[in-house]
Amino acid sequence: FFFGFRSCGSPRPKQAARPPTPLAQSMPIELEAPFWGFMGAAFALVFSNMGAAYGTGKSGIGISTLGVGQPELIMKSIVPVVMAGGVGIYRLLI
Repeated sequence: FFFGFRSCGSPRPKQAARPPTPLAQSMPIELEAPFWGFMGAAFALVFSNMGAAYGTGKSGIGISTLGVGQPELIMKSIVPVVMAGGVGIYRLLI
């Protein structure tokens, strides 16, 4: 037998499907389960990146406010922007 064919070249006859086991009959199949799984992943992705964008915006406003009063501290205040972006990328990877 080679790739499901007999040596004479004719295809293998189809086998009858096995009857379901009692355990399989007792467990209902939820056809919408993949939908809810993918929707959960999509919601997690959307809301995590919305949170990262919100954090980046709030820290950008803080940097702008700080730049008016104390311009020498602007480089120190870039860390929250980088951290918010890093968290967004990390959430995207998960």
